[in-house]
Amino acid sequence: MPSVFLSPSTQEYNLYAGGGNEEYYANLIADAMIPYLRASGISYGRNTSGGTVSDSIAQSNAGNYDFHLAIHSNAAPESLSGMLRGSDVYYYRTSTAGRRDAEIIANNLKLIYPIPSRVTVVPTTTLAELRRTRIPAVLVEVAYHDNIDDANWIRGNIEAIGRNL
Repeated sequence: MPSVFLSPSTQEYNLYAGGGNEEYYANLIADAMIPYLRASGISYGRNTSGGTVSDSIAQSNAGNYDFHLAIHSNAAPESLSGMLRGSDVYYYRTSTAGRRDAEIIANNLKLIYPIPSRVTVVPTTTLAELRRTRIPAVLVEVAYHDNIDDANWIRGNIEAIGRNL
């Protein structure tokens, strides 16, 4: 049976335009994923709400998972706050499996995100959840939580995002 470790953001300090925070909405998305994982015969584990990114990595590495999915939302640099939109799907630069998984997730997000051309796959070596997990990992920034249109899109599409991921 395939297995995934769900790692919704623990960053309650990242506030959404119009109310709420990143941790809250990332956990709602993870909650929405669970019925689809079960129906597909995919087992899952999940990080502990209120923990740190290091805690999430340790929990993932301690289990017998096939894939690590970090669920986040993005914020623009202060000078561009509220002006950017889109989804970024990150994978560790040298991970062939991570790249494949990131491309699948990005292609699926393009089907539901209102501006498909702004869904991008991004290789990186800087994100701890991609660098320090022992299994293929993807970190998805679902949309920009500091942009009111993106924040409202996330809030209005929790179920669709969960099903999609």
